[in-house]
Amino acid sequence: MMRIFLFLATNMAILVIASITLKLLGVDRFTGQNYGSLLVFCAVFGFAGSIISLLLSKWMAKMGTRTQVITQPQTRHEQWLLQTVEQLSREAGIKMPEVGIFPDHAANAFATGWNRNDALVAVSQGLLERFSPDEVRAVLAHEIGHVANGDMVTLALIQGVVNTFVMFFARIFGNFVDKAILKNEDGHGPGFWIATLFAEVVLGILASIIVMWFSRRREFRADEAGAQLAGTAAMIGALQRLKAEQGLPVHMPDSLTAFGINSAKKSGFAQLFMTHPPLDDRIEALRQRSR
Repeated sequence: MMRIFLFLATNMAILVIASITLKLLGVDRFTGQNYGSLLVFCAVFGFAGSIISLLLSKWMAKMGTRTQVITQPQTRHEQWLLQTVEQLSREAGIKMPEVGIFPDHAANAFATGWNRNDALVAVSQGLLERFSPDEVRAVLAHEIGHVANGDMVTLALIQGVVNTFVMFFARIFGNFVDKAILKNEDGHGPGFWIATLFAEVVLGILASIIVMWFSRRREFRADEAGAQLAGTAAMIGALQRLKAEQGLPVHMPDSLTAFGINSAKKSGFAQLFMTHPPLDDRIEALRQRSR
């Protein structure tokens, strides 16, 4: 319920800002038949949310997970962590990202940032405490793979496209209900806004399935990159350890679960909304690759 409320509140806030912007640009006076102006209208605030989220992703990640960035290593483990990320980054051909640790007993890690040369890679305290050095290195290689593949930007662009068409078709539906069914000829009446918001919720849920499918594809690619950087056996071993600990709760914020290496296991219809494929599928994909 809270997620739907935030979706609607954010959508309305962006709508107000976009309406003012488009009025200044002179493209705010669209009708149900002026699909070009309507598409521009939807694209402006459809991409606005995803781009803003991308630009703020590092800050949001640090605040949401209470990640402490390592600037001056205080322990031998922190020194090893920095050296390992630096080596993996060099091999992947990207700039050294910021490295941090977040206080979570569950084994997890994530990478985020608005481009491949300005990223953040962080691991949980639990992962560092219980995983072997080779397994931690494989997890870090997986996250470096996300950065090198530009997955953060790709996912933001996909989300922007999806947002645009959700809002586009929702407004066509709202205009149809307002004009054809309610016979309102005086601007946009209450029927337009109610029908539009209803359509956005329904289409938004369906669109999330598409975005989550792309997210799961990303994980296979990042696993392959991790196997290339750290070795296939090490990557499989790390995923097997994650599977063994899958019963532990995952404390990643909803906005960051797509960037973590591990997420809560789901079943049935909920699998369509998983950001990550089942660990068994990821392990089998790596085994097939090694053959």
